[in-house]
Amino acid sequence: MKRKVRCEVCGQKIRGGPITAEIESARLTVCVECSKHGRIVTQDEFTPKAKPLVKPSAHVPVMTQKKKTEIKVEITQEIIQDYTAKIRQAREKLGLTHEELAKKINEKTSVIGKLETGKIQPSNILATKLEHALKIKLLTPITEEKAAPQISKAANREQTLGDLIQFNKKASEEQT
Repeated sequence: MKRKVRCEVCGQKIRGGPITAEIESARLTVCVECSKHGRIVTQDEFTPKAKPLVKPSAHVPVMTQKKKTEIKVEITQEIIQDYTAKIRQAREKLGLTHEELAKKINEKTSVIGKLETGKIQPSNILATKLEHALKIKLLTPITEEKAAPQISKAANREQTLGDLIQFNKKASEEQT
């Protein structure tokens, strides 16, 4: 039982013999009508070319994998809290529009708008560019916060709401 072949371009059953054609760098089995859209591939071109034999050599190179080196980056600076107002004030003080500032630091205008509205936080690289262009300080050294004092609890039980209330009362009495 012979199966009818379908054209790989139009999907119709191929009447007569299928044609192999190269259409947009792809070899497809197509009908006569669709073969006009590309170049018909002859049987000579279709047979795979034999690969040249490589002489085996006595010395076979051994491939070794390089170890991946881990790069540890220590972040030592952070963005100040009121960066939005500081950027806007400095830009206005220099008389720059969003477009002019964006062009000056090689960024999109929308980025400047989003920075000033607080929709995005600048990366350290962008903050450095802004610092240089606006002559302001946006990056500060990271300060380690003091760890909160431990709330006392009995060793054999979980912490309860009562423990938290007692801790808060002690903390408020120490402040006064």
